[in-house]
Amino acid sequence: MKTFLLSVSLWFLLCTPLFAQQTKVTPLTAQDLTGIPGKEAVMITVEYPPGASDPAHRHNAEVFIYVLEGSIIMQVDGRPPVTLKAGQTFYEGPNDVHVGGRNASKTKPAKFLVFFVKQKDAPLLVPEQ
Repeated sequence: MKTFLLSVSLWFLLCTPLFAQQTKVTPLTAQDLTGIPGKEAVMITVEYPPGASDPAHRHNAEVFIYVLEGSIIMQVDGRPPVTLKAGQTFYEGPNDVHVGGRNASKTKPAKFLVFFVKQKDAPLLVPEQ
């Protein structure tokens, strides 16, 4: 759990200056995967203030997103942007570059759950140049 919190904290510190407004990242859990040595599952929530966005990045993980509140726009390299509302999901593969992620609203916040399956001790996010 200590590694998980450090990883999420590092991710947040690396990205906070790049966000249009302050985005809140809340670590929920991290768990080694039984029968899959070296892999772990991690869950976080992300809250975008109105108009917030994130920089281009990759996760080097299987990433599943579930929108809890509001509406977000997600895009990975080579695919068109997708607008998601509460109750909808999005997937990013380990080789995808996340080129666009933002709150679809300029007036209302958005919140989503993110579930990662990744190499243990690998960072949750790697900024793209």
